[in-house]
Amino acid sequence: MDIFTEYIQLDTESNIDIIDISNDVRTLVRKHNISSGQVTIFCPGSTGGITTIEYEPGLLKDIPELWEQIAPAGKTYHHNETWHDGNGHSHIRAAMTKPDLNVPIVDGELTLGTWQQIVFIDFDVPARQRRLVVQIIGE
Repeated sequence: MDIFTEYIQLDTESNIDIIDISNDVRTLVRKHNISSGQVTIFCPGSTGGITTIEYEPGLLKDIPELWEQIAPAGKTYHHNETWHDGNGHSHIRAAMTKPDLNVPIVDGELTLGTWQQIVFIDFDVPARQRRLVVQIIGE
């Protein structure tokens, strides 16, 4: 069994930037010629999340609208009172999304559904540079 650690570098826009990273992850799995195993994608930081969606224009509008209902940007958050950085909503959204995703690798391919893509969502207020950790375990 082998373990490989790689990184995906991203430049994000502000406040709910949804980025399809499926091909980046596939490329890294193929680079290491893993036929059976798993890949974990992890976002260091507390204002980003990783999940799967059908990456299509409707959902790219629906998801930010939903987050604005669940954890609105304009609401008062105790975090903002502590740090005065205006991103309390970003932390709540990221905590509910989670910072990582694990995908099985079977016959050298990610076991994603036909319309399922891996996405990174940056919830933070300013545009940022992100570095995601991709760990591949298998043979």
